[in-house]
Amino acid sequence: MKKYLLLVFIIVVDLLVVMPSLAQKRGKYEFKRNLPVYADSLIKDLTYPLAWGNSDIKDFDVWRKVARQKVFDCMLTPPPAPADGFQMKVLAEEQRDGYKARKIEIRLSRYYTVPAYLLIPDGKGPFPAVNALHDHGAHLFIGKEKMIRPLACEDSLVRADAQQWADQLYEGRFVGDDLARHGYVVFSADAPMWGERGQQEGPKRDRYDMIAGNMMMYGIDLSAYMTYDDIAGTELLASLPEVDAERIGCMGCSMGGYRAWMLSALSDRIKAGAAVCWMVTTDEQMSFNYSRTENGGFANCFPGLRRWLDYPHVASMACPKAMLFINGSQDKLFPVPGVEKAFKVMHDTWKSQGVNEKLETELWDIPHSCPVRAQERVLQFFQKNL
Repeated sequence: MKKYLLLVFIIVVDLLVVMPSLAQKRGKYEFKRNLPVYADSLIKDLTYPLAWGNSDIKDFDVWRKVARQKVFDCMLTPPPAPADGFQMKVLAEEQRDGYKARKIEIRLSRYYTVPAYLLIPDGKGPFPAVNALHDHGAHLFIGKEKMIRPLACEDSLVRADAQQWADQLYEGRFVGDDLARHGYVVFSADAPMWGERGQQEGPKRDRYDMIAGNMMMYGIDLSAYMTYDDIAGTELLASLPEVDAERIGCMGCSMGGYRAWMLSALSDRIKAGAAVCWMVTTDEQMSFNYSRTENGGFANCFPGLRRWLDYPHVASMACPKAMLFINGSQDKLFPVPGVEKAFKVMHDTWKSQGVNEKLETELWDIPHSCPVRAQERVLQFFQKNL
């Protein structure tokens, strides 16, 4: 009898907790599916006055300088540069098949040091180089280890997790290691919130947005810090004696693809960039036209930038560089109409400068992923352009 009464008591308590939350749903509201109900009106008001072709500036080099500065303005306060350079430390090294793998630590800001991996081909350099930019995947436990096979010094959990992630998104291959076997110096660093730059409490995806909001209270944009670090990491690459500073590329999938075209647009060090599964227009990404519930997010958000430039307009600052974009027709994160619109915007830009052949845009029958054949396509692109 006592057990029965205890069970009834527990059920009543649970109902008292749940019922108020159910009753707190109001009949009138202003947001649904993570968007404001007036999303369509917001989209109509996005005219992108600073886009190439919309702007009054007719000289492309002048436009790129002005538009690039607008992006940097929207990126808020940059991390202060270190007083004494990168201060690179080699933490571990091992010989692999045709190249050396190093775990390094570099000071990218006066505030912090950053763990990274560096692969250097055997033989006499200098070599072409690639900044390999890792993805998001709502998986924050590893970062650089998504692109380069972890060194033996890493914890077994890290090594196992990295292999599992490679199997899931990259068909079992570590992209950076394959590039190194083909003669490229490869660099990959943890982005803020990933890997060894994560949370003391362990990786929690739902805390990412809260931390990004807290960073804004300091006048700092977390996504911008990722881009600032990608620029600084590329400067480090250019400074290495093993690297031909005139032949540096970048690549990535998903958020890594976003990072690749952002870096290509904002850094003069990049000669060629490849982005897999990240390109779209805001009108398609941020609309109610599709069933997904995650649209944008702090990982690719610069305050106020959409009032001036859309994603493909920013990517167009990479013109006249060689750029490769691969998107998937089965990718639910990036609807095909938005991809095709973005591709057209960029082609119009490259055509206006007489270099349309340097922009390669491809829509493949793949989901949100970077299969081996896409990696081989990226390698072919770099062999042609670096």
